[in-house]
Amino acid sequence: MKPTQRRVSSDWSIAWRQAFASLRVRLLRQTLTTLGIGAGSAYLAAALVIRSVEVAKPTVDAVTLARVDWQAAAAAALCLLGVSNSMFIAVTERFREIGTFKCLGATDGFIVAVFFFEGLFMGLLGSVVGATLGAGGSAFVLSWGGSELMASWVLSAVALGSTAGTGLTLIAALTPAIVAARMPAVAALRTEI
Repeated sequence: MKPTQRRVSSDWSIAWRQAFASLRVRLLRQTLTTLGIGAGSAYLAAALVIRSVEVAKPTVDAVTLARVDWQAAAAAALCLLGVSNSMFIAVTERFREIGTFKCLGATDGFIVAVFFFEGLFMGLLGSVVGATLGAGGSAFVLSWGGSELMASWVLSAVALGSTAGTGLTLIAALTPAIVAARMPAVAALRTEI
């Protein structure tokens, strides 16, 4: 094995370990961010279940359907804004840490990988739990109210809510991480928050 190949694989494993160490150190903040991701995914999944019920009715009201579509779009936008804000603050607060990593020889790719793994973990956990609770809760309320539901509607809402939440989290995490990784080490170390 070439030395460069071994270094790349070890960089990924070090980035993975660093991401989880960072999650443990900032447990409260990361838990709150994950709850925000879960809330956005829950709202999106609930809106998708409600939309499925409305579409299945024999007399589909276009106004109601448009309202439900707007609710789903608003849920996705709120999820993106909340996660973007949280991840931007997390990256900004860690400029000095990023500068230290760069002084110790970390590459831009390593720094981006650390934030990618953090975002992936928080996105998956928050989105899957949130979408499951949102779709399950709305299905329970709708079935209690007499609406007929199909399991495929609930499962597709969970899948779409989880996928959207995780994808939005990764987008929100990578954008500020790339900007921070491109900063010169000296500028990152001088940053005061």
